[in-house]
Amino acid sequence: MKKLIFVNGTMGVGKSAVCNELKKLLAPCAFLDGDWCWDLTPFAVTQETKELVLSNAAHLLRSFLNCTAAENVLFSWVMPRREIVDELLARIGAKTQFFLFTLTARPDTVRARLEGDVAAGRRTPDVIARALARLPLYEADMGGVKIATDGMAVSGIARTIADTLRTKEMR
Repeated sequence: MKKLIFVNGTMGVGKSAVCNELKKLLAPCAFLDGDWCWDLTPFAVTQETKELVLSNAAHLLRSFLNCTAAENVLFSWVMPRREIVDELLARIGAKTQFFLFTLTARPDTVRARLEGDVAAGRRTPDVIARALARLPLYEADMGGVKIATDGMAVSGIARTIADTLRTKEMR
């Protein structure tokens, strides 16, 4: 049975970097970054754009799950409430093994990582306040595995997730 793996957390915890490493460990694997489903300028959070991203993500995830070339499907996105995860799962409707990983980090770690991204031109300065404001939302138990990324290399986080997938089933 195919595995659907959600990697969750606020901006700056390492979701994209970890998934890019993890897809190599889980090959044959597809990876969808939720931000790709919502790339608008200017960025606006409205009911319409929330519906757009959920619809786009569900469609692409269903397509990856239906593709025989991928055994594992990774999805990373900022999902601060379990209801968002459940809404996506309901829209996908596929029979899969589902796994949820929430990446966390201390505020100083998130700030330092995002300041580096801002300095490199990969993000705008406003992302720091938004990420820090969302950080406490990930303290809630969403069901799944929570991983503190402070002081961990991307490859180590990816290996931790891959090892967990080999030994655990969650839903």
